[in-house]
Amino acid sequence: MHKKKAKQDKTNVMRLLEQHGVDYQAYYFPTKEALSGVQVAALLKEDPARVFKTLVTVGSRTGEHFVFVIPVEKELDLKKAARAVGEKAIAMIHAKELLPLTGYIHGGCSPIGMKKFFRTTVDSSARDCGTIFFSAGRIGCQVETAPADLEKMIPLSYAALTVEGGEA
Repeated sequence: MHKKKAKQDKTNVMRLLEQHGVDYQAYYFPTKEALSGVQVAALLKEDPARVFKTLVTVGSRTGEHFVFVIPVEKELDLKKAARAVGEKAIAMIHAKELLPLTGYIHGGCSPIGMKKFFRTTVDSSARDCGTIFFSAGRIGCQVETAPADLEKMIPLSYAALTVEGGEA
């Protein structure tokens, strides 16, 4: 693994961060397939509590899509997530729906730069982190930035979203 900001390696996420004047660090690691978030944290040699995954869901009442950003070692509590966005229930979207809906593939989904903005909620544990890691928009690439800087990029809210003691 190595850190670099080579021009040809920039993702749209990185370009958007730069356009908004947000400081970030990019991390690249060689892989051709999606890794689990815990595997990514291990490659980064980072605490999995600081490495976040982006999950896309659909509400049962409205059919509206919602994005949740949680630590990679945790599991999304669907009831807590539904309450956070005022839905009766939510469900994960199918992997085949991810690319046409967001422009991202499984393992490379970022809360920044989706085709369309979806209401985004970040697990409240992110507030306790100086910086967090999340996908830079493609497999094998992560960015690190402060949660407050993520707030500069997209409107978001915070809520307790994970299963207590749950691991993914």
